[in-house]
Amino acid sequence: MGFEMNKPYIPRRDFLKMTLDSLLAFGGLLGLAGLIRFLSYKTEPPQPTEFDLGLVETYPLDSVTTIPEVPAVLIHNDSGFTALSLICTHLGCTVQVQSGGFACPCHGSRFNSTGYPIKGPAATPLKKLRVERTPDGKLVLYTN
Repeated sequence: MGFEMNKPYIPRRDFLKMTLDSLLAFGGLLGLAGLIRFLSYKTEPPQPTEFDLGLVETYPLDSVTTIPEVPAVLIHNDSGFTALSLICTHLGCTVQVQSGGFACPCHGSRFNSTGYPIKGPAATPLKKLRVERTPDGKLVLYTN
């Protein structure tokens, strides 16, 4: 009866060490994959700072035109073109154009037709934006 089989024998201590090392390596790889994913995250592209508003003739004299993609308002009067940001200077809500001025729906600030605050809590005027006429008769609005 002296039948012996040659089985590979791994001591319990070596088996546990090998299992622990494998689990640690797997956890390290998962952590490294998460770090690589975090560092390669693509943020939103920057907002454009230049907007082509089209031909000057599109905006008749004494007109007030809302430009929602900015958000801004373009005013054409006897002194030329001016533009005001529609972002409230209090907490950044978008103000609404009303007859004779602008109103913030969030906290009740009111601004006159030139963007100066007439009722708080906003204390500073709406930001004036630069508007330029190009040689080919178009208007360009700059937000920076």
